[in-house]
Amino acid sequence: MDSDVSPTHGDQEGTAWNGHFDCTCYHPNFLFNQFGMLEHCALRNGNVHSADGWQEVLDPVIARYAKRDIMRFFGADAAYAIPAIYGRLEEACYNYAIRLPANSVLEKISHRLARPVGRPSLTKIKRFNEDFQYQAASWDKPRRVIAKIEWHPGEMFPRVGFIVTNLPMEPD
Repeated sequence: MDSDVSPTHGDQEGTAWNGHFDCTCYHPNFLFNQFGMLEHCALRNGNVHSADGWQEVLDPVIARYAKRDIMRFFGADAAYAIPAIYGRLEEACYNYAIRLPANSVLEKISHRLARPVGRPSLTKIKRFNEDFQYQAASWDKPRRVIAKIEWHPGEMFPRVGFIVTNLPMEPD
């Protein structure tokens, strides 16, 4: 699931200035399957948050696949890191991996951010090997979080990202 920008020109109904995209636009919401084919979408006003109206896009797709005997997966960026989405996906037996915005509590894993031993690599080094249980104040229960740590050539400090997931596999 992701949102995108659809720039507009003139005075169309629902179009609005969006500071993130730096233009007057619509801000549609999309849900694609694993093959990149569109499952559902919604055209929205240009000034809404990326995740606004997520349920109107997600629920019809959940209903469409409810009776099928298949594995179900969901992925999204940090705009969709909303407890109500986690709950809805867990209720519908979906596996999910959603990027989580960093905060001061999550960033306390700094003891794991030691530079790799040896000469600096000429290519990006990526690690997904840090996972832990975490419960934000707005969550009803602890959930699994994976730290994604990337060391880029020529950079002094790593880039750290977090993913909330219910996938049972190893972090990598």
